[in-house]
Amino acid sequence: MKNSGPNEKGLLRIENANKSFGGVHAVRDVSFEVQEGVIQALIGPNGAGKTTLFNLITGVFPLDTGHIIFNDQDTGDKKIFNLVSMGIARTFQNVELFTGMTVLENVLVGLHVRTKCGFLGAIARLPNVQREEKEAREKAMHWLDFVGLAHAANNKAGDLAFGWQRSVEIARALASEPRLMLLDEPAAGLNANETGQLGDLMRQIRDLGVTLLLVEHDMSLTMEIADRIVVLDQGAKLSEGTPREVQADEKVIAAYLGA
Repeated sequence: MKNSGPNEKGLLRIENANKSFGGVHAVRDVSFEVQEGVIQALIGPNGAGKTTLFNLITGVFPLDTGHIIFNDQDTGDKKIFNLVSMGIARTFQNVELFTGMTVLENVLVGLHVRTKCGFLGAIARLPNVQREEKEAREKAMHWLDFVGLAHAANNKAGDLAFGWQRSVEIARALASEPRLMLLDEPAAGLNANETGQLGDLMRQIRDLGVTLLLVEHDMSLTMEIADRIVVLDQGAKLSEGTPREVQADEKVIAAYLGA
């Protein structure tokens, strides 16, 4: 990974995306692009469809209609593991770690999408995969050092403070060598100091050449960190632009304040 900087290439394109659950139209004809090398935010009131859209992008749910194009490939027929191999990684609003495993082992789970032996082969420690496993552990330690947790590599993940668990999840996502990382409310549960450190970490990740798309309710962090913002309301795209443009949009003000 390297710092490519923003450019005009749409790494991710959402084209007329629709998703309903029963009688609830959760995502309504949404279209936007995420350019390579940016931090882009997806915001909106509760129930706006943000997490549903994340689930569509990452293959958790299939689209009803429309297209999601990543790196010029339609993802409609791809499984979750295919999308990870293509370069899409994700973290979750509620941290999802293997709490009984060590911090290092959690990161290795993310990395083994890029190895030949696979996760089960690594656990079995077969002779023909031991060299690759050694290299994998070195890479995993690199990402733990990147997020400031190399010292906790052998700790049980479930024993860490919540903010550190969030960092482990980010390290695990980075270990899969993504081109696009989706962060679902990464600042949830963090204090002001931890949120500031998270903002710095996101900039460092972008400087590696990883494009970031985040859902975040902390508007101070969002307005500070995002290059562009897409606003959803009741499943539909309400506004799109720079943080300054979005802040000045009367439709956005009305959606948040109920005017």
